[in-house]
Amino acid sequence: MLAVRRLLFAAWLYLSILFAGLLFTPLLLGPRRWTNLGVGLWARTVIFGLKTIMGVRIELRGLEHRPSGAALIGAKHQSMLDICLPYLAMKDPCFVFKKELMWTPFIGWYALKAGMIPVDRAGHSAALKKMVADTLDRLKSERQVVIFPEGTRTAPGAEPQYKPGVAALYRELGVPCHPIATNTGTVWPAHGIGFNPGVVVYEFLEPVPAGLKRGAFMAELERKVETASLAML
Repeated sequence: MLAVRRLLFAAWLYLSILFAGLLFTPLLLGPRRWTNLGVGLWARTVIFGLKTIMGVRIELRGLEHRPSGAALIGAKHQSMLDICLPYLAMKDPCFVFKKELMWTPFIGWYALKAGMIPVDRAGHSAALKKMVADTLDRLKSERQVVIFPEGTRTAPGAEPQYKPGVAALYRELGVPCHPIATNTGTVWPAHGIGFNPGVVVYEFLEPVPAGLKRGAFMAELERKVETASLAML
């Protein structure tokens, strides 16, 4: 029975990408907020299918720490669900993502129009400067910029490897960093269709204040995110 539900949800997911990609294409001709509304609707459609087909329950925690305006957010990344949940919890999320995705049909088109921040991971200092400039621009528009410090999806409980990008943004922008912990990988794996029923927790943690040295910041961000995420397993 679980295998059937997994196949049904996989079909729901990929068909939703196809249908939403085609249906919302006219939105690409309008202002950014139209595209964001379309992407948000798609994210809610995916979450609806996850709840209905897989029996997943979602808990949003730590909402007292949730930023309402411009913010830098360092979030745990375990599955594709981490792209959907911010649309439930934030006003205007904006993701830092690898530039290669820009060439993916539908995903790349909508990411570009929605003002997401592509990063060329082979671009070194030039790419870093552009990421900082793009993030500053999004913060001026009161957006919540989400960066995944590990740079890729990791399995629940796996040894974390935080990358320097989040530290660069924190240092150059001089703003607090809002950590998010989660256990999304327990119901939606990083790869494949091994979906499972269960409870997903998406938790806003107390922000790391601005002004820390790089080493202290990275240690504090990792401590907060990993401690809370491991506690959910």
